[in-house]
Amino acid sequence: DISNWISSIEQNSSDTIVNKILVGNKADMDESTRVVPFTKGQALANEYGIKFFETSAKTNRNVEEAFVTIARDIKQRLPDNIKPMPTRIIINEQDKPTETHDEQKSACCG
Repeated sequence: DISNWISSIEQNSSDTIVNKILVGNKADMDESTRVVPFTKGQALANEYGIKFFETSAKTNRNVEEAFVTIARDIKQRLPDNIKPMPTRIIINEQDKPTETHDEQKSACCG
């Protein structure tokens, strides 16, 4: 039952806001043969204030869109001050070991 899932998410989340979407599958099937018709799925999503997607793994309909949407919503919710890790490490000149003239250099490095 969706209401139990929503309650469980809210009770067990460490964040006060959790991005959620409701996904109905088997969208490639005729509406009359589905367990949950589109109108019922959309109404349930509206009741919980979440987005609704009908997907089909068979035809790949809306599968990527559902994942991209939830990822985009999470990214938009994150504070702007969270920055990605730097792609390189910068070493200050003072952190580099210095070579003294008394040290012999190896033959391969001159």
